[in-house]
Amino acid sequence: MTTFEDLKSQWENQPQENTPNNGSELIVQKINTIKRKQRITNSVLCVTIGILISFFFYIEAYKFGIVSFALILMISSLFVRILIEYISLKKLKQINITTNAAVFNENMIAYYKNRIRTHYVSTPIIILLYSVGFIILLPSFKKSLSVGFYNYIIGSAIIILIIMVIYIRKQTKKELSVLKGISN
Repeated sequence: MTTFEDLKSQWENQPQENTPNNGSELIVQKINTIKRKQRITNSVLCVTIGILISFFFYIEAYKFGIVSFALILMISSLFVRILIEYISLKKLKQINITTNAAVFNENMIAYYKNRIRTHYVSTPIIILLYSVGFIILLPSFKKSLSVGFYNYIIGSAIIILIIMVIYIRKQTKKELSVLKGISN
């Protein structure tokens, strides 16, 4: 019987986790922060697409097959990312925070797993396709730009890519941490 009493004693001596009074408000606030960041991401991507489309028509890329292909690859990869973020945002809006905790938790876990796939599968593929499009453009840039400006473009592209990857990684960790916290 001592084993049972030991187990009973351990059970009773467990620390009690207190539910915060404003727990639902914190969850709503965190979800709204995620929604806002996804909207900002989509806005930045839309502006980038607008710039690329303007560049496409400015240089009359439609007259040059390889340049057209490269720019269309870059534009379409960004468009796919916007679509992914839009669908994700729509799914997040559909999660009902007033349901019972078990259902809410299941929905948040499903959303969290989807975001993991987005960040660790889709995003690297999109960055790779965008980079391939940019690399395809480099011979055309080399022909039509001065050596100094061409080198500047390559150098700045590498720096921007590194900064972008670091930033995306940092934001991904933050978002997944928040989602994991909400799911638990």
